[in-house]
Amino acid sequence: MSLPYRPNVGIALFNAQGLVFAGRSHSAGPEIVLPGLDWQMPQGGIDADEDIVAAARRELAEETGVTSAAFLATTEDWWHYDFPPYAGAPHKLCAFRGQRQRWVAFRFTGRDSEFDITQPNGDEPAEFDEWAWTPLAELPARVVPFKRAVYERVVAAFAPFAAPCSTGGSH
Repeated sequence: MSLPYRPNVGIALFNAQGLVFAGRSHSAGPEIVLPGLDWQMPQGGIDADEDIVAAARRELAEETGVTSAAFLATTEDWWHYDFPPYAGAPHKLCAFRGQRQRWVAFRFTGRDSEFDITQPNGDEPAEFDEWAWTPLAELPARVVPFKRAVYERVVAAFAPFAAPCSTGGSH
């Protein structure tokens, strides 16, 4: 019997300039990060019977401190990735072969001072140790290889949100 996929939600948080939040992640169990390929968007497990958008809002707040976010879109399909081989210490993700994800896009409506990536994530350490607004199209090259195909799908699905918001004025 093979291990199941863990239900998971990924979050693409866009600012008014069309850039997306990316955080530099730590290695956590089988989700091993590699030097230079340690950036990702927020993501996390979905509780049983939890709504996808509610899960995305919860994970966004837990990992970044952000609550000022307007809903833009969600993917309808589940996208999967497998964890690479892992021989480290036991970890809660070891019960899964990988993750099956749906993604949610939000527009950040607050100020950058709202971000607080230093808080522990429940009983886990903080998810990120650095963050930056990043062009969406650059992220697949900055994530670990086992997540790259999913990130390429995210880029394709959410590309319209990567354009600067219209302010109605002239440039």
